[in-house]
Amino acid sequence: MNGLTMMIIAIVVLGGAYLLYGRYLAKSWGIDPKAKTPAYEMNDGVDYVPADTGVVFGHQFASIAGAGPINGPIQAAIFGWVPVLLWILIGGVFFGAVQDFAAMYASVKNKGRTIGYIIELYIGKTGKRLFLLFTWLFSILVIAAFADVVAKTFNGFSTEGTTIEANGAVAMTSILFIMAAVALGMFLKYGKQSTTVNTIVALVLLVGCIVVGLTVPVYCTTGFWHILVFIYIAIASIVPVWALLQPRDYLNSFLLVAMIGAAVIGVILFNPEIHLNAFNGWVIDGNSMFPYLFVTIACGAVSGFHALVSSGTASKQIKNEKDMLPVSFGAMLMESMLAIIALIAVGFLATDGAVPTDMTQPQIFAGAVATFLSKLMIPEHISRTIITLAVSAFALTSLDSVARVGRLAFQEFFLDSTVDDEKMNPFLKVVTNKYFATAATLIVAYALAKVGYASIWPLFGSANQLLSALALIACAVFLKKTNRKGFMLWGPMVAMLGVTLTALTLTIYGKGMALIDGVSQTIGGDILQLAFAIALFILGIIVAIQGFNKLFEKEVSTDHTTLVE
Repeated sequence: MNGLTMMIIAIVVLGGAYLLYGRYLAKSWGIDPKAKTPAYEMNDGVDYVPADTGVVFGHQFASIAGAGPINGPIQAAIFGWVPVLLWILIGGVFFGAVQDFAAMYASVKNKGRTIGYIIELYIGKTGKRLFLLFTWLFSILVIAAFADVVAKTFNGFSTEGTTIEANGAVAMTSILFIMAAVALGMFLKYGKQSTTVNTIVALVLLVGCIVVGLTVPVYCTTGFWHILVFIYIAIASIVPVWALLQPRDYLNSFLLVAMIGAAVIGVILFNPEIHLNAFNGWVIDGNSMFPYLFVTIACGAVSGFHALVSSGTASKQIKNEKDMLPVSFGAMLMESMLAIIALIAVGFLATDGAVPTDMTQPQIFAGAVATFLSKLMIPEHISRTIITLAVSAFALTSLDSVARVGRLAFQEFFLDSTVDDEKMNPFLKVVTNKYFATAATLIVAYALAKVGYASIWPLFGSANQLLSALALIACAVFLKKTNRKGFMLWGPMVAMLGVTLTALTLTIYGKGMALIDGVSQTIGGDILQLAFAIALFILGIIVAIQGFNKLFEKEVSTDHTTLVE
C-alpha cells in the first residue's frame, strides 16, 4: 500500500458521502431555506449572531478538530493501517458526520438550544441536568489538557535553557492572530463588504501574521503561557462571538484548510510508501482492539465534543438552514481527511511495521508532512514551523469554543424552561451570571492543568465517546418526536454506548484491582481515575435509560411544539 492509493480511497469515499448521504439526510429531515434561523430570531449580539457560511464553517472546523485527528490515528496505528483506515472512513461518514449534522439540525430547529435543553424538552429535566453536569466536567478536562498542550507548544526554552526558535515563532504568530482577529471582527461587522473582499483581507492578515511571527519570535516559559492562555480563553468565552470567536476561527480556517490541502498535494507528489503493517493483531501491548481503537480514534471518526460545538455555538450563527449541511457534515468529513493524512504520516515513518516510539504524535505528523512538502520546494524548517503553528491553532481554537461550552453548561444546569429571567432569586442570578460561570469553570481547569490533569486523561476518550452516544440518543428522540426519520442514528448510538461502557468497565476493574492488590504506583491518580470512571458510567447509564424509554414509548408527545419549527 502507498499513500497516494490511500488518499484516493479517502477522497472518493468522503466526497461521495457528502454528495449522496449528506444530501439524503438533508432531504429526509427537511431543510427550509426561507425559514428564519435562531441567529436572526434570537440575535443578542453575543452568542446569537448570523454569519456567512465560510465564517461559520471556519468556526466549526477549527473548533472540532483540535489535536484529536492527529493524535488518535497515530496512537491507534499499533493495530495496523487497515483497522484505522476502516474506522476513520466508516465512523467519519455514518457516525461522526451524522451526529454533527443531527445535533446542529436539532438545535437550529429548537431556537439554537444546546443538546442539554433538547434533552430537557424531549427526555426530561433530570436527564438534562445530568447531561449538563457531564458536559461541564468534560469541558474542564478538555480545557486543562489543551491549555497545557498550547502552553508547552509556546514554551520558548529547552530543558538545557537554550531557545527554541520554532516555538517562539508559533507563539508570536498566535498572539498576532488574536490581535488580527479583533481587527477582522470589526471589519466584518462594520465594513459590510462582499465575501471576496472579506476573504482577501483575511488572507492578507494571515500571511502578515505568519511573516512577522517567523522573523520576530518571542520566548517565554510554560508557566507564563499557562497564565496568558487562561486569561485569553476567559475573555474569549464571554465577549460577543463576532468580536473574537468568529474572526479568529475564520482566519484559522484558511491556515488549517491550506495545511490539509498542501499535505494532500504533498502526498500526491511524494507518493510515500506505507511501512506500517496492514494488521498487527487483536491485542497489542495489553490493549484490545475493542474498545481501545474506537475510543482512541475519536476526532476523525466520531466525537461527542462535536455535538457540543454544533449545538452550543455554531447553531447560533447559522444564517440559512441550507448552510447546516456544509458546516456540520462537511466539516466532519474534512476532519476525517486530516485523520487520513495523520495515518499516512505515521505509516510513512514506521519502521519494521511498527509505530515510531522516539517521537510524539505531533512530531510524527509534522516531520512526515514537512518531508512531503519538500516536493513543493518549501524549506523543511519553514514547513515544520507552519505545521506546528497549525496544530497549535487547532488546540487554541478548540479552547475558545470549549470554554464557552463549559460556561453555557454551567449556566444551563441551574435553569429550566420554567425559570423566569426577570424573577430569579439572588442565588440563581449569581450562578447563571456569565462571569461567575466562566470563573467557576476556568479556576477548576487551571488547577487541574497545574497539578495533574494527566491522572484522569486516560478517561478523556471514554468521556468523549459517551457524550457522543448520549447526543445521538437525544437527537434520535427529537427526530421521533417531530415525526422525522431517525433510524440512521440507532446503530451508531448503540455501538458507541457499547464501546464506552466497555471501556469504562475495564478502567473501573483495572484501577480497582490495582488499589485492592496494592500494586498501584500512583494511588491518588488511580483513585481519581476510578472515581471519575464510576461517575461517568452512572451518568451515562441513567441518561441512556431515560432516552431509550422515550425513544421506545408508543405514544408520541405533541406538547413541545412551541420550540419546534
